[in-house]
Amino acid sequence: MSAPSEPPRPQPDDVRLPENAFRELAPGERYEPVVAAGASVTEVTLRAIVQGLVWSVVFSAAATYIALKLGQGIESAIPISILAIGFSVVVVKILKSRPSSLLENVQVLAIGATSGIVAGGSVFTMPAIYILGLEGRSSFFQIFLVPLLGAILGVFFLAPFRRYFVRDLHGKVPYPEARATTEILVAGKRGGQSAAILSVSALAAAAFDFVGPAMKGWAEVFSTGAIRALAPLADRYKAVFTMNTSAAVFGLGYIMGVDYAAIILAGSLVSFLVLVPLFGWLGQWIAEPILGGTLPLAQMAAEDIFFDYVRPIGIGGIFAAGVISILKMSPVIVQASRQAVTEAVRLARGGGGGAKPARTDDALPMSAVSAGIALVAIAIFLYFRFSVLAGVAGATGIALVSVALTLVIAFLFAAVSAWAIAMISITPISGMTLTTLIVTAIVLASLGLSGADGMLQTLLIGGVVCTALSMAGSLVTQYKIAYWLGGTPRKIEIANLLGAVVASVATTAVILLMARVYGFAPSPEHLAPLPAPQPNAMAAVLQGVMGEAGAPWFLYAIGATFAIAAELTGVSGLAFALGMYLPMDLNSPLVVGAGVAWLVQRSTPDQKLAHARHERGTLVASGFIAGGALVGVLTALLRFFEDSSGRSLIPDMTSWGAFGSWLGAWSNWLGFVLFLGLALAVYLDAKRARVDD
Repeated sequence: MSAPSEPPRPQPDDVRLPENAFRELAPGERYEPVVAAGASVTEVTLRAIVQGLVWSVVFSAAATYIALKLGQGIESAIPISILAIGFSVVVVKILKSRPSSLLENVQVLAIGATSGIVAGGSVFTMPAIYILGLEGRSSFFQIFLVPLLGAILGVFFLAPFRRYFVRDLHGKVPYPEARATTEILVAGKRGGQSAAILSVSALAAAAFDFVGPAMKGWAEVFSTGAIRALAPLADRYKAVFTMNTSAAVFGLGYIMGVDYAAIILAGSLVSFLVLVPLFGWLGQWIAEPILGGTLPLAQMAAEDIFFDYVRPIGIGGIFAAGVISILKMSPVIVQASRQAVTEAVRLARGGGGGAKPARTDDALPMSAVSAGIALVAIAIFLYFRFSVLAGVAGATGIALVSVALTLVIAFLFAAVSAWAIAMISITPISGMTLTTLIVTAIVLASLGLSGADGMLQTLLIGGVVCTALSMAGSLVTQYKIAYWLGGTPRKIEIANLLGAVVASVATTAVILLMARVYGFAPSPEHLAPLPAPQPNAMAAVLQGVMGEAGAPWFLYAIGATFAIAAELTGVSGLAFALGMYLPMDLNSPLVVGAGVAWLVQRSTPDQKLAHARHERGTLVASGFIAGGALVGVLTALLRFFEDSSGRSLIPDMTSWGAFGSWLGAWSNWLGFVLFLGLALAVYLDAKRARVDD
């Protein structure tokens, strides 16, 4: 008689997201995370802390260099998630140790992702100190303290809004980056077909984005301005349509959905096909530069008109939409403030702890958040008063006003930054920081602070605010990931505070190194400086506001009117203003990706099959975002080594003889056709899904 067969062993790692993870909940329905609230799990381990700190240092350096070189930050959450999963595989196969748990990897992500936060906040402002010639008044400690205080402030300011963003808005906003990262973590833990789909799509996207933009196999941005038949539209009427051809941006659009993608594109169409041509048309009657410009309108390219005249309209729209968002969230703000006051009073009276919250809802108490904000405010005051403003007449009053400006602006824009990330995973940090600098410079100038003292003080306020907004945007992503997977909010918050210290040190060290080696503005010592576009823009704004040119208030007012008009018609003013502010080439491919998702969902009347197809497409899109992020970091590092060694490491396909000449001539159309081919491939692949996958 044969022995009874052994029962199948449970597969604890076969984790799957619940069916209602990405949709709105029905009345009375609750979302249960992957790791249940009642589960006793270990989240914070030495392995997770060390990993997170290592990735924080590595990606801080990479993000700082990329922002200074290319003018754009890198999102470190997705690469760090992939690396955490890879490390888990290594410790199992090579070190014969246990695999990392799902929530351990969330902790790695929370600590390591502070690299992009701090780098984005610091690099966009602090190098302007060197551009303005103020480095003699600065130091390592000064540049380190600004992003650190801002990051801590961002954690405390967003904490009261956690439930609103992750629970109350569940299924109402897409959270593209958070969703992609969550899919990566779950697929990596589950393995099998989902992990295979994710890995193959990430490799395909990495190859696509490397061969195209990096090796110049085709144009990274398709432009109608490069089409001979449409050249008169660009030259005479300044009307140009552009579209980025990267797989990563396509994936972002797929996850975002067609509603928000369409609103954002509408904003871009108004900017690039209405306002830019309007300024160009007026140029035939206006022979002199206007609004502080250096060239007459008729002599400017469409891109220059956008950056000089139309983008400020977008900044005004973002500011107005932010104020509107704050007004809409005022009940949440009042409730959070009332909760903070109530808890503070209870603690003062010696009240008990009350009922312990569920693990998945256990965050820093409002008393700790309020005390943290107060301590940061005191630290900022002491820093401003006795470091920056020492010896300045009326220093105490100016320091108090500076602290008030920092807290108010950071508080107002923190929720706006989080909302933008929840919608499209892009937050207009530079636009909001420019607004901060303008408002701050005007206020401080009215108090008599000007010249080098005024510019330095304004920059430092802008740096704190910029980092706080960057932290708020990243933290809301981590909150949502923890909500989906079952992480503990308190541990996410503490991990971000820990990571901020390490990332601030690493970012500051790289900024000082780059300032010494390359510089950020042309000088006898640095004939070929790093471009550092955002810091140069910040420096130009300060010189304009504190000089004779003044701020473009008229353009800001126009933008505010657009945002208000959008809200009155029931359209998200922030999404519309973001579309007006961001370059069209980043917005137009979002609609292509979102359109493919829309077609996939309607490719069959069978709702279960449609859902399975859409989820397969989501895995592919998540892989595209991951592959694009990784190859972006790799390309930047290779470019860094090229600059350092003087040797070419990335092949230039346009130099390959006759074939290279053909590529150069047809790269614009080739990029467009290949991008549409990529979209078709995703659609056809999604239709291969089955209900039982």
